[in-house]
Amino acid sequence: MRYRPLGRSGLKVSELCLGTMTFDGGNGMWKAIGQLGQDEATALVKAALDAGINFFDTANVYSEGASEQMLGHALKELGVNRAEVVVATKAFGRMHPGPNGQGASRGHLIDACKDSLKRLGLDHIDLYQMHGFDPVTPLEETMEALDWLVKAGMIRYVGVSNWAAWQLAKAQGIAVHRGMSPIRSIQSYYTLAGRDLEREVIPAIQSEGVGLMVWSPLAGGYLSGKYTGANEADGRRAGFDFPPLDKDKADRIVEAMRPIAAAHGISVAQVALAWLLAQPAVTSVIIGAKRMEQLTDNIAATNVTFTPEDMATLDAVSALTPEYPGWMMEMQRGRFD
Repeated sequence: MRYRPLGRSGLKVSELCLGTMTFDGGNGMWKAIGQLGQDEATALVKAALDAGINFFDTANVYSEGASEQMLGHALKELGVNRAEVVVATKAFGRMHPGPNGQGASRGHLIDACKDSLKRLGLDHIDLYQMHGFDPVTPLEETMEALDWLVKAGMIRYVGVSNWAAWQLAKAQGIAVHRGMSPIRSIQSYYTLAGRDLEREVIPAIQSEGVGLMVWSPLAGGYLSGKYTGANEADGRRAGFDFPPLDKDKADRIVEAMRPIAAAHGISVAQVALAWLLAQPAVTSVIIGAKRMEQLTDNIAATNVTFTPEDMATLDAVSALTPEYPGWMMEMQRGRFD
């Protein structure tokens, strides 16, 4: 297991992060994602720790708070040294009825952080992330609230998730200009089957020194290969077809991955994960599992080394369709080489 700085900070996180969306199940869509009990969740946390993973990601909305509770219980039951793990959670989604039960206002964030700390059973959160962008609350208020939480010792680092490049750049500018705690990471969807992040977000984070945490690296399990062609195996997408993707293109990508997997003696899923781990912008890839064998297989991706030909094949089959102004910028860039 390798460890990388979280953005432009001194915090080291493992290149794989254990996601806890499968813990408990709760109601609604969470049931389709996973319904693990405490014993199963604790076993996954232990296996992750044994493999060298020090990074754990959850959110207050996952299973209506139960995911945070189960992660905190697992860390306590396993007797984990608090200083040796990095715990990340998120706020933004609705946690109670009423006009102030969601969003990124000062009032909601401070209350949400206190509630997350109670559920986790911790005295601080290492990485506190905005789970989405609030179009109503001024960014100045959100960044001031996050800075207050840092100064109060309730959180250590600030992150965001599912933000556009302009939103990230604006918030970072506010933080730097006002001497507040800057954004250290963004958690985004990025995969061989969905490389949209490369258009705007990745150039922005590379400019601003922000780390990248990748969610759904297997495109909701699609890049495991079990959904392609006539094979309609049971799985998460059978009950929760998310995230959206071009399945015809995804099928072509999986077919290109199969011979690479065979040549290396690894699973198709490991090919998808190893490709992400080889991307310079990626800090940590979030993996989730319902079964121990899934987690073990995913962790093994850290040992994969591709040939240049492998990378060229994967890059070509998954390439983005050129869009403006990208194609114009690429053409003009050549004049300065």
